[in-house]
Amino acid sequence: MKIKNPYKDKSWFKYLGNKYVWVLLFFVIWMLFLDNYSYFDHRFLDGQINELQDNKKYYQEEIRKDQEQIKQLKNPEQIEKYAREKYFMKKDSEDIYIIQFEGDTIQDNKE
Repeated sequence: MKIKNPYKDKSWFKYLGNKYVWVLLFFVIWMLFLDNYSYFDHRFLDGQINELQDNKKYYQEEIRKDQEQIKQLKNPEQIEKYAREKYFMKKDSEDIYIIQFEGDTIQDNKE
């Protein structure tokens, strides 16, 4: 006595019973999830590449700004200006007055 498969005449069974469909399904699952070069690994690595490229642009811009500043600081007048602005340096014969207004965002460290 032979047992008859009740799903044999269904259209979906013809596709799922095909060995090539199973091989293709296995291949797709393997490439999406399990392989070293899977789709999700590529997405993660692409995100890292984009982040590193953004960092590269930022640092190249900073290098360009620093190079311009180095060119300017070769002039003695620019060195003096830079020292006065950044480090509040002064000549011996000068007095410096720092004026703070009520709306200034600089806070005193006397707290």
